[in-house]
Amino acid sequence: ASIESGGVEEVHNKLKLYSYWRSSCSCRVRIALNLKGRLEYEYKAINLVKGEQYSPEFRKLNPIGYVPVLVDGDVVISDSLAIIMYLEEKYPQHPLLPHDLQQRAINYQAANIVSSSIQPLQNLNVLKYIGEKVSPDEKIPWVQHHIGNGFAALEKLLKDYSGKYATGDEVFLADLFLAPQIHGAINRFNLDMTEFPLLSRLNEAYQELPAFQDAMPEKQPDTPLQERR
Repeated sequence: ASIESGGVEEVHNKLKLYSYWRSSCSCRVRIALNLKGRLEYEYKAINLVKGEQYSPEFRKLNPIGYVPVLVDGDVVISDSLAIIMYLEEKYPQHPLLPHDLQQRAINYQAANIVSSSIQPLQNLNVLKYIGEKVSPDEKIPWVQHHIGNGFAALEKLLKDYSGKYATGDEVFLADLFLAPQIHGAINRFNLDMTEFPLLSRLNEAYQELPAFQDAMPEKQPDTPLQERR
């Protein structure tokens, strides 16, 4: 396999990405792989609904049992941010971090709001627990509340930095985290985006980018037929 950017060394060991179609964490990595010159990789589907992430085989790759996991030869990396930073350092084409230190810090901050203050509160394990211990009817209100809090913070954080994209007129790290989260908020959790005009505008911009849209849940090899678009 080779990378589409000219002059870049060949990838002799095709990358493997352990992924789940609906996982926003996996989606971030899929976007990164697309932006980095459409890096070729083998898609290894892990069905979270069936609990395949708890299999002994997968736990050898990631003891905590979460997707995504990237395998690059003898290198095994879990956690979306760790994977993206690995790809950033190994494949310099289309840098995902700006040179400006303040702008770079805002990217880290936005990505962290998504990855630590929003996404963990909506994952399958949490929703299952709420459904069993509280009520199935409380799952969506719970998610909408926490996404709304995070989105309100992101609106304030990015208002002085955004351009066409989250931190200017180029796609950077923050956009990789924002796009799947906004997509899920709208299409999975039916969040009213009226209060989030900046994020709504960014979502429209992401819809124009093939590298983003090809990574979305509805276009993955393991996407159920009824969810494909």
